Amino acid sequence: MKTNATDHFSSKSEEYSFYRPVYPDGLFEFLSEITRHKNLAWDCATGNGQAAIGICKYFKKVIASDVSKSQIEYRFHRDNIVYDVFPAEKANIQDNSVDLITVAQAAHWFDLTKFYQEVRRVSNGNDGIIAIWSYGMHKINPEIDIVGEKLTVGGEILGIYWPKETIYVKQDYKTIPFPFKEIAVPKLEMKLNWSFDDLFTYMETWSSVKKFQMEQKYDPLSIVREEMKNLWGKKDSKKVVRWNINMRVGFTQK
Repeated sequence: MKTNATDHFSSKSEEYSFYRPVYPDGLFEFLSEITRHKNLAWDCATGNGQAAIGICKYFKKVIASDVSKSQIEYRFHRDNIVYDVFPAEKANIQDNSVDLITVAQAAHWFDLTKFYQEVRRVSNGNDGIIAIWSYGMHKINPEIDIVGEKLTVGGEILGIYWPKETIYVKQDYKTIPFPFKEIAVPKLEMKLNWSFDDLFTYMETWSSVKKFQMEQKYDPLSIVREEMKNLWGKKDSKKVVRWNINMRVGFTQK
């Protein structure tokens, strides 16, 4: 698992920044409740800081890091968030200083052995918490979802164009290595009201779409566009788009 996240997201950083689902407040409330100390949190692979802005409501300070400088250029500013550029496996953070470590939709890209070594190094004694989570294919309604399945990991259109690491996402993070004492998590989901164009702009940010375009020289989303448009109805009408959040949480205990 040594894929560089920059390769997948830097080329469309602005679109990636503004067309991501929004994490629910309940996620950050839960993490705050189970974290004993709230002095410092580290949001690793922060992107534009989407998770960091939720975390910063509950912690005195948040270090939000990413290996991609271009992702951070579109960051959300908050007074208690400090952005930095460094890899997950070599954190520019002091030993025994972090109360909560979070990774949203990115842990599957890491060299997890090295990252988890850093987690234990920077964590605040036996009270440290690590939380990693992912979200898979969106859901709208049964008819549209059937078409969308053609674009998923293993699907007939984009199946072979997804990086191998995304199998962990397809499997709801149940199989990703996680050598920590686990904590039970609540059921969480994200939902947005999106137009047809919003949905396609989001899908255009996928690494599999970009890889398909480079190799096949045409847009794979064009294969399903008309069928989805007919199922959608009025193009500018809004539909509820949902994503299940699949989270692993544990004590970092040294």
